[in-house]
Amino acid sequence: MWIKVGKSGKLATNMFIGEYTISMDAKGRIAVPAKFRLKLNASAVVTRGLDQSLFLYPKQEWELLAAKLSALPLSKASSRAFARLMLAGAFEVDIDRQGRMIIPDYLRKFASLTKKVVAAGLYNRIEIWDEQAWQNYKSNTERESSSIAEGLGELGV
Repeated sequence: MWIKVGKSGKLATNMFIGEYTISMDAKGRIAVPAKFRLKLNASAVVTRGLDQSLFLYPKQEWELLAAKLSALPLSKASSRAFARLMLAGAFEVDIDRQGRMIIPDYLRKFASLTKKVVAAGLYNRIEIWDEQAWQNYKSNTERESSSIAEGLGELGV
């Protein structure tokens, strides 16, 4: 999370929220939603995510996460595996003048991306999903929302 103090002296949080369905062209390019573009500052890092999605981070957020991942204990197999998933899968992307970025082939395959994808804002990152996978995930999650809420209550949310 990154917080700025505006001219009024009030705190302003830059965050990604909302979901946008976008088309991917044959070269693997997507147009980053305009509301997200400004916060990415023309450069970002995309990597393997969870639940068969991709995670897209502004460089500053990526650097914070990468430092945490590289500090995980090498003696634990699960730490090594997760760090490999995220760090080795990472790819620095540039956003062109038309607001497009290219998703490398190995990441498109990992997330099973087809022509229609969803960019979902999740506070400090953007998740990129195949549209049908996103719809299925949302439907399942919405059905289980009560039990999810109970678990979050135990965590203080």
